Amino acid sequence: MASLRDIQNRINSTKKTSQITKALQMVSAAKLNRAETNAKSFVPYMEKIQEVAASIALGSKDATHPMLVSRPVKKTGYLVITADSGLAGPYNSSILRTVNAKIKERHKSKDEYVIIAIGKVGRDFFVKRDMNVVLEITGLSDQPSFVEIMDITRNTVGMFSDGTFDELYMYYNHFVSAMTQEVTEKKALPLTDLGTTTKLMAYEYEPSAEAILEVLLPQYAESLIYGALLDGMASFHAARMTAMKSATDNASELIDSLTLSFNRARQAAITQEITEIVGGAAALE
Repeated sequence: MASLRDIQNRINSTKKTSQITKALQMVSAAKLNRAETNAKSFVPYMEKIQEVAASIALGSKDATHPMLVSRPVKKTGYLVITADSGLAGPYNSSILRTVNAKIKERHKSKDEYVIIAIGKVGRDFFVKRDMNVVLEITGLSDQPSFVEIMDITRNTVGMFSDGTFDELYMYYNHFVSAMTQEVTEKKALPLTDLGTTTKLMAYEYEPSAEAILEVLLPQYAESLIYGALLDGMASFHAARMTAMKSATDNASELIDSLTLSFNRARQAAITQEITEIVGGAAALE
């Protein structure tokens, strides 16, 4: 049986851990509110730019653009959004497990795909396994601005345009609620389903549909990536808040259990001392 000192040391260390997890839970809860607001406020912009792009691309019979056309797939791109740190339950592992399974299912050689990693956890996972990481970005702020990821979004769209890969899939955690996040796969390029989820509108434009699409479609593809990142950030803060709450609750239960064991051990020690005193007194009579 553990000594009273050992039990007390465990109680003290668990209390310190509980204070840390409680603080992380509160910080994540505060960050979640802002991250959720950012993700939701970006949705109207994405919907509007999709509506405009789809209306111009599909409303003009003569409008064409390479980003709208499927081509023979020689190489696939995977843009994977993870976090720079853990302590968020299955947030990172669920994404990486899904992506790794898809890559093994679809490809026989690492020459058939490239990986664009956003987040240190994902980057380290793929690099450790010698998978083909061609672009990476780490150290993003908790509430990333578009300027922070402008280079990687433009480079990603540029790699599709110059034929580095022929299609692009994004993997991230979609924010459903504070308690639920879903691993999501979304085909970002080519934009073959541009008009399937939006109502087409009639626009007057100049100088031509091709000239407008030349500017608009890359911006739309970049906005898809940024929107997925904002969604993933909200999911990360929600997952960490939930994980830290669970850790804090478990620590409280452990402290209660250890306190009960401590009291029983102390009671046993006191009973033993009383028994020894009574026994000694009886021996003197």
